[in-house]
Amino acid sequence: MPEKYDVVVVGSVNADLVVGVDRRPAPGETVLGSDLATHPGGKGANQAVAAARLGGRVGIVGRIGDDGHGALLRGALAGAGVDLAHLAVTPGPTGVALITVGPDGDNSIIVSPGANARLTPDDVAAARDMIAAASVVTFQLEVPMPAIEAAARAAASAGARVVLNLSPTAPVPAEVLALCDPLVVNEHEAAWLLGGPGEPEQMARALLRSGPRSAVITLGADGVVVADAEGTATIPSPKVEAVDTTGAGDAFTAALCLRLARGDTLPDAARYATRVGAAAVRKPGAQTSYPTPEDLPA
Repeated sequence: MPEKYDVVVVGSVNADLVVGVDRRPAPGETVLGSDLATHPGGKGANQAVAAARLGGRVGIVGRIGDDGHGALLRGALAGAGVDLAHLAVTPGPTGVALITVGPDGDNSIIVSPGANARLTPDDVAAARDMIAAASVVTFQLEVPMPAIEAAARAAASAGARVVLNLSPTAPVPAEVLALCDPLVVNEHEAAWLLGGPGEPEQMARALLRSGPRSAVITLGADGVVVADAEGTATIPSPKVEAVDTTGAGDAFTAALCLRLARGDTLPDAARYATRVGAAAVRKPGAQTSYPTPEDLPA
């Protein structure tokens, strides 16, 4: 029998280059920061590692470069137990995220895509057996849209649940939005998609009218709003002291996907995922902060 997967991630694999700062520089200004820290990251890899740490059977479809960062990232994914059969190597640089973290734990990020920009529908076609064996297939927007479109179609054809994390924001074809169950966004991404801000539950209902089968809006420390055919619900997040929010949204999305793969309703999956996201902000870094089930707050 072919291998079965709870979650297959089609997405980015980056090295996170992180510097802590007391404040972010104004245009033309130089500020001093902490020592540079290099962590494994990328929204795709983050979600794969987070789901695997929680006990999921996880595969990834992506690309890394043939450099030191690529070797670091492959090692981190393998160490978490992620299936790397479709993590291809591209001549040239691996994707890199340049991250500044302020004293409040909030971050600002610039991404250089590197090898991620070379992910193609051919890579997706090569991974069709892995995608077909998944309960949930999840995407983000740090890889080219043609690859995402091909993967969404392949997942839907195989009967897998399609989850899209609209980050970073970019136009998404109506065909892909219509397959999303759910579309996962934060407040800023929801406002971008809808053309302006609003009250979270109203925005969640408006997102449903834009095409996806269900929607989740993350609200940081205030929790999440979920919307589907059964209605809307606001789910609070556990209260924790935030050290670094880098990658917390990816931890949330990974946990959501895993619980949906295991048969949870959308509200129950989101309730579990808020605990995972809260646990992830208590430590620095992205993948280095991801919890096991035993680490979760009440």
